[in-house]
Amino acid sequence: MALARTVAETIRKYGMLARGDGVLAAVSGGPDSVALLRVLSNLKAELDLRLEVAHVEHGIRGADSRADARFVAGLAVRLDLPFHLKELRLHADKAERGKGNLEALAREERYRFLTAIARGRGLKKIATGHTLDDQAETLLMRLFRGSGRSGMGAMAPVSPRGEAVLIRPLIEASRDEVEAYLAEAALEFRIDQTNLDPALLRNWMRLELLPRLKEKLDPAIASRLARLAEIARGEDEVLDALARGLLPRIIQAGELRRGALLAEPKAMQRRIVRLWLQQTLGSLRSVGFDHIEAVLELLSQGPPQGRIAIPAGCEVVRSYETASIEKKSRRTPLAYSYTLAAGGELFVPEAGMRIATRIEALSPRPRSPFEAVFDLSALPETLTVRNFRPGDRFQPFGMTGHKKLKELFIEKKLPLPVRRRVPLLMAGEEILWIPSCGRSSIGAVTPDTRQTLRVSAAPAGPAAGLKNSLPSH
Repeated sequence: MALARTVAETIRKYGMLARGDGVLAAVSGGPDSVALLRVLSNLKAELDLRLEVAHVEHGIRGADSRADARFVAGLAVRLDLPFHLKELRLHADKAERGKGNLEALAREERYRFLTAIARGRGLKKIATGHTLDDQAETLLMRLFRGSGRSGMGAMAPVSPRGEAVLIRPLIEASRDEVEAYLAEAALEFRIDQTNLDPALLRNWMRLELLPRLKEKLDPAIASRLARLAEIARGEDEVLDALARGLLPRIIQAGELRRGALLAEPKAMQRRIVRLWLQQTLGSLRSVGFDHIEAVLELLSQGPPQGRIAIPAGCEVVRSYETASIEKKSRRTPLAYSYTLAAGGELFVPEAGMRIATRIEALSPRPRSPFEAVFDLSALPETLTVRNFRPGDRFQPFGMTGHKKLKELFIEKKLPLPVRRRVPLLMAGEEILWIPSCGRSSIGAVTPDTRQTLRVSAAPAGPAAGLKNSLPSH
């Protein structure tokens, strides 16, 4: 039979089955899956396969759905194969979730069930009855949706699915071959009446668009479209490998390096951002082209510090030359203020720093940006350590006028979260010192100075990593 030869060649070409494999056949009862089950059953002895059957009863079509389940169970009994049934109530599930369409929900639940059964039964292969015509329809749907090269690859003949491998033995067989095989073998099958409704996009393509394309362009249009999918899939694999080779240079410790990314061609930028999102989020579910473009716009033209929302309740956060992915949170303004006596010490948990002061007769120059020396007589007995407030101004050492602290932070390229946490040493309402960012002209040491106050900041506590985010010179 032509179908059996086509399937055998497809299995050999893609290495779908090996002797002794355990295979779970997904059987709906329709013509494609019935043909799949019969072909696999005929190969069972030759390849020493451990073959089992699974059916999902979606609960969408009432009595017809239940009749489909009984029909598939009868097939399994006649072929002496273990049978697994999953009954769903998709309308109720959809109402509970409140989003998504029934088709997508059915597909999600179907594959969840298949992978669970395969894992529990120790079956390494899951076989589905997708045909050449299904491949052509999938390619067209993704083309109309505006998919990129990855989407244009349509359905891979072999793809990982959890701990199992999903195989599509009929993927190079046409629907005509399937129907001829069923007729020759006098095999019964079920007809899902919803598949005859042209109001659904896939049905419209199957019933109206593809027949017209075959008539106007080429009777073998499905084969041509399937070949296009195969070419796109192969090229996508090559580009994907090239992009993965660039990841160690562009993504470090989960952060994306802006300059390294933008040095690549735009097409490679998109691919790298997709891989970064996939690695961090765990999947690209609900991530579309617009999300990728929004990330690239943020990195190339957006503000030095900005953020955009992406699926999975996350945000891409740009901080000057890096970008990270964070969970969305209800950010409340951080505010802290502590008093510090001259000569005392203070732990600032919000900053992860310990501020220490020491009164000295005469102090040498500061040894690092995390030290400052002041004329003690010019300071009040009690100082204040607090964080940034909108409108704060600062008189940098050597300047006669004041400067907005926000401008100083921008010059120093301090990320927004760091700005909110970095401690400011205050004398009344005047800012004396910002660790690693600068000191004011207030309390400058002069030849008349008799006592000095040395102030130092050192990392301490759970938030001690803040110091690494501050400039070191």
